[in-house]
Amino acid sequence: MSKVLLISTGGTITMVRDKVSGALVPADMETFKAFMPELFEGSIHVDIQAFSPLLDSSDVNPDCWVRMAKMVYDHYDEYDGFVILHGTDTMSYSASALSFMLENLSKPVVFTGSQLPVGVLRSDAKENLLTAIEIAAAQDEEGNAIVPEVTIYFEDRLFRANRTTKRNAEHFSAFNSYNYPALAKAGVHITYQPHLVHYSDPNAPLRLHTSFDCNVAVLKLFPGIQQPVVRALLRTRGLKGVVLETFGAGNAPTDKWLYRELKSAVDKGIVIVNKTQCNTGSVEMGLYAVSLNLMKAGVLSGHDITTEALLTKMMLLFGENPEDTAKVRELLGKDLCGELTID
Repeated sequence: MSKVLLISTGGTITMVRDKVSGALVPADMETFKAFMPELFEGSIHVDIQAFSPLLDSSDVNPDCWVRMAKMVYDHYDEYDGFVILHGTDTMSYSASALSFMLENLSKPVVFTGSQLPVGVLRSDAKENLLTAIEIAAAQDEEGNAIVPEVTIYFEDRLFRANRTTKRNAEHFSAFNSYNYPALAKAGVHITYQPHLVHYSDPNAPLRLHTSFDCNVAVLKLFPGIQQPVVRALLRTRGLKGVVLETFGAGNAPTDKWLYRELKSAVDKGIVIVNKTQCNTGSVEMGLYAVSLNLMKAGVLSGHDITTEALLTKMMLLFGENPEDTAKVRELLGKDLCGELTID
């Protein structure tokens, strides 16, 4: 019998409606189990560990990511796979973070949740959770995990975690992976795409990374952006890294002041990475003249990485290499676990 550890952090999926007030409230694990008897009636052995108290995903932070990753790491040899229940609002951030934290992962870690609480009649919770459990336990004929990476399962798609973005606050298909195909599709059968899966060295031991430096920021360009706004952000005390969200294929206004502010920040050791505001497509610095100033200023290309993956990767790299900006710049340009495509 395959064994899966279900880690509950909170989120909509763990909510039930209070019989007295009618308000949605977090369910204790016994109540949650009562709504999901199927978890314990199949051929997969499921154990549950829960955060206490359960968290709204808006309150999740790097300390929470460390708790999640440590729970996987501490029980790694006991289970064939892991499922993490999480609120949808910041799921892509948490799942992306764990993809970098769990180096040499050779077992599935599947994030899932729901748009409606488990206690609501039309909830998508059961389908999402039961399929995530099945994916976490899935093995090939040789006993190897079919999808040994950090993923998000929602609606009927399995996506690489560090390629996802929440796209809709109302639809059951809440997430999408705009620049990388789904790893699996669930219908009557689950159809996997093994050629798309990221495989680590099966002989390398799992390594856990837990050091984060949150002195990073996102600067989104827009027509008419003013110098004092950019200057204030780039001169924030302790700032180490900036995700620069640009237009189209990585383009920016050609104002001389913008070049000077970016160049000054880079010269002071701040790492700035160019990330397109578009969901689909990649940064191509130098393709248009309006991106040449960014190159001259020392801004790095983020290629087709998501903002969620870039931020969490940047935080972890600064945490792991506090005195080595050159190393951070080098690794930001490398594909560590399938988070970006380098042509």
